[in-house]
Amino acid sequence: MSRWVVIFTDSPEMLEVRAKKSLRDAHVAYAKAHPELLIGGGLKPAPDQDFCGALWVVEANAKSDIEELVKNDPFYVPEYRSFEIFTWGKILEDQTVTL
Repeated sequence: MSRWVVIFTDSPEMLEVRAKKSLRDAHVAYAKAHPELLIGGGLKPAPDQDFCGALWVVEANAKSDIEELVKNDPFYVPEYRSFEIFTWGKILEDQTVTL
């Protein structure tokens, strides 16, 4: 199994999606139901600015598995959010990392 990073880029309209509590709750429930999503969260240019995207670290066998994971997430609105998937490795492979 490989580790992957998903980098999401949001248009300003995605802020309206983020503001909908029902969608946010569904997004959080979706993330909790997928243990392969090791960590994820929103990205901001600065702490006092709006979200402009997100980042996930995922364990999966294939890129296609991650594409499916992304596209089934309630927060994935293709008109407002794009994504790129990269394989990922740590510089200190012999060390365990806990976030």
